[in-house]
Amino acid sequence: MENENLNNREEMREVYLKGRREVLKNKSFTLISNNCNGCFILHDLGVKFNTPTVNLYFGMEDFIKFLERLDYYLALELEEAEWTKYPIGKLGDIKINFMHYENFKLAKEKWDERKKRIDKNNLYILATEKDGCTYELIKRFDKLPYKNKVMLTHKLYDEIKSTYYIKGFESRHSLGFIFEYKGENAYLKYYDDFDYVEWFNNGVY
Repeated sequence: MENENLNNREEMREVYLKGRREVLKNKSFTLISNNCNGCFILHDLGVKFNTPTVNLYFGMEDFIKFLERLDYYLALELEEAEWTKYPIGKLGDIKINFMHYENFKLAKEKWDERKKRIDKNNLYILATEKDGCTYELIKRFDKLPYKNKVMLTHKLYDEIKSTYYIKGFESRHSLGFIFEYKGENAYLKYYDDFDYVEWFNNGVY
């Protein structure tokens, strides 16, 4: 029965994603994100990774610094920093955690390859309220000079325009794993509450 439920969920999710892909009109955008949630969304939609922020994560303060001087940091050579359980790179004074890469050489190759695909005229910024995120950093994010930006948050921030509340994490201090399914037999994931297809198509959510 457990395997049957799992198969049903996977089949239902594939039907759901097929519908999402059919509705998506903007297929060549760049999505810069602070962690793997952006990668999951790109994979769900079946679009090319026109971004270097794949299979990695930034601490939130470093991510906002990166965005505040995007051209500057993208022009820097990615260097190897200390090694933990995975390779860590640095761009000047910010660190990038390449937790899904076997070694730094591969991480750098993919970073350099994918950053060439960035389309600054079709740019979207996705942040997730975690990894050291504070209220002050959320406000800094809101001031960033990007038309299409959103931070997914664990509670409502009515006073901050560029936030979107994902329900289910109210008892925490930040968002949890929003790439997980919303229930044992659910086919929707937490991040599906955010209409990312409408955002990519029309810049609204």
